[in-house]
Amino acid sequence: MDWTSGYVSDIEYTSGFYREQSPAWLNFVCLLNGIEPVDLQQPFTCFELGFGRGLTAQLVAASHPNGQFYAADFNPVHVAGASALAKQAQLTNLTLLENSFEELANGQAKAALPQFDFITLHGIYSWVTAENRQHIVNFINRYLKPGGVVYLSYNAMPGWAPALPLQRLLVEYADAFPSRSDLQIKGATEFVAQLEAVKAGYLTANPGLKVRLDSLNTASPHYLVHEYLHKHWQPLFHADVARDLAEAKMTFAGQADLACAYPLVFFNDEQRQLVERLPHPEMRETLKDYLLNTSFRKDVFVRGAQRIGARRQNELLAQVGLALTVPRAAATVKMKLTLGEVSGRDELYSVVFDALAQRPHTLAELQQLPALAGQNLQALVQVAALLTASSQAMFYFPAPEGADDRAAARLNATLAAQTRYNDEHQALCAPLLSTGIAANFLQRLFLAAIHQQAELTPEGLARVAWQIMGPSGRRMQREGVLLQSEQENQALLEVHAREFLATSLPLWRTLQVL
Repeated sequence: MDWTSGYVSDIEYTSGFYREQSPAWLNFVCLLNGIEPVDLQQPFTCFELGFGRGLTAQLVAASHPNGQFYAADFNPVHVAGASALAKQAQLTNLTLLENSFEELANGQAKAALPQFDFITLHGIYSWVTAENRQHIVNFINRYLKPGGVVYLSYNAMPGWAPALPLQRLLVEYADAFPSRSDLQIKGATEFVAQLEAVKAGYLTANPGLKVRLDSLNTASPHYLVHEYLHKHWQPLFHADVARDLAEAKMTFAGQADLACAYPLVFFNDEQRQLVERLPHPEMRETLKDYLLNTSFRKDVFVRGAQRIGARRQNELLAQVGLALTVPRAAATVKMKLTLGEVSGRDELYSVVFDALAQRPHTLAELQQLPALAGQNLQALVQVAALLTASSQAMFYFPAPEGADDRAAARLNATLAAQTRYNDEHQALCAPLLSTGIAANFLQRLFLAAIHQQAELTPEGLARVAWQIMGPSGRRMQREGVLLQSEQENQALLEVHAREFLATSLPLWRTLQVL
């Protein structure tokens, strides 16, 4: 019997952190769209369907000690690996399950499940069979509380339309040469390169494919296998997804891409009028995808959405904090968003940058700054949303009374220690933000060195960092050339350690990473 239902399982998915799945992020989306959020000051529950390598589930669980987190994946390799990491970090509020969507929908989970405030899934909905999509909807219908929130991201139409024949070609070629999936995708991508070389009509007639064709040569084989080789892979229209979720009494709340809450940023007057003319929200959202040629959506749905007025919305938003996640010198009014680059007003953003460089502020505190006299709260909410979307700052909510950072500290120590072996889990907990932040190999390596009592000097960090990475055979690179000697490696590590001490470490202290 094939337990995979056409889903690739012989190659693990990449380890990634998807910040939109955090409860705080989903609450912020609800607030932006005038919907009462889940009360995170009280105990709450969260479930992730298809957790892959489990990094997202572990980071959000460690960041929310007052929450109970559950996550399931049908691949025992994923479950075993994630469980080992969670055990090391002693994440007692996280339960990892090996279950299929069908088992979960039928109440056959390998643990007793409560009702959930949040249910999230990343990408999977457009990778599985129609039958499994129905199981997902049935699970939501069975286990989501009234007022509960669902995050569901998926490959979307019409942006994927030009690439449908490319995906079909990759699958057909892979099927013609049975092997391990990473070898199949390697052969299939090499074949596509041959088609490029002979100027195949499909490829030359679709110049917009260039980005996807380039990614075939640069992306991880593990990513490519899961992006292209699932037998039931199917990009979806928002209208169809919304109709599916309506069976579970779900209402579309908004997109988790925060910039989408501000159509003035990326639609002109004529485009907005076209959208506003349509009678149904599903149709309006789908038309936006046609205007933007959307290829990936991050949808948020609520069961029994409680609409709130401007006064309640502003009271809650005023309590939201904002913290820089980049050094002040790197902060810019030119913001790179999923939808393109936009520029903020320098007289507004520069004041915010300067204030945040001193310390995190709530939006109410920013509004009280003399230089921002006269700015209404909603203008600052937009600043917070766009700076977060451009990964220059991050909003946060007040921590529950009595919350502690011990679980986050344990997980960070565990993730840092993994640099002894690999570079798989590229994120750390930031307790101030109640979520994770990206952290590259060297940053996590230096954190591991700090945990081993390295002196907080470039020389001290570099020396201990080399003791950690050297025995594994990993080497530093300069201009694409591997450095072989200990002296060369330590010298370059010192350069990076100096930058880490000057920029990353102060930010991490502010964000409570350590």
